[in-house]
Amino acid sequence: MASSQLIEQYRQWQTFQRQDQLSREHLGVVQRLEDARASSTQVVEAYRSMAEKASKEGACYRTLFLRKRNDQHALPCEGWLFVRRVLSEGNSTRVRVTLVETFTLEDGTLAPGDKPARKLTLEIFEQVQVDKGMRTSVRVDCLDTPEDYHFITLLDAVRGDLRPYLK
Repeated sequence: MASSQLIEQYRQWQTFQRQDQLSREHLGVVQRLEDARASSTQVVEAYRSMAEKASKEGACYRTLFLRKRNDQHALPCEGWLFVRRVLSEGNSTRVRVTLVETFTLEDGTLAPGDKPARKLTLEIFEQVQVDKGMRTSVRVDCLDTPEDYHFITLLDAVRGDLRPYLK
């Protein structure tokens, strides 16, 4: 086997390993949020705090989200969110963000700037789970691209050096 082919297979293995790690992490965080019974009000306040820090300090937060593929399978992706503003109107809360993607299965690991940042609108809502005894849980889904959904933004993973890539 040629060394270049071996290196390519190794990189592909690394990408699959990272995909598996993100799948386990997304599932674990979803379970912790359900167990904590986080309310939509708490999630909205967290996004408001993120927006405030974004405007003052340029803070971006690590996010995991599911992307539905053409074969209808959904796999987690990773990126950084710059929260521009939170809009609440009646029972609806929408969040304007800019997403810098840092991992997808198709592209592997991406450095900021490898793909253009995308401006998105996320919606925060309560989801009723009939299979769990009529429990509700919070969901954050993208309105602009329906194949991207179930965003989980981590408050403890923040960076302030991505402003040049948000355009």
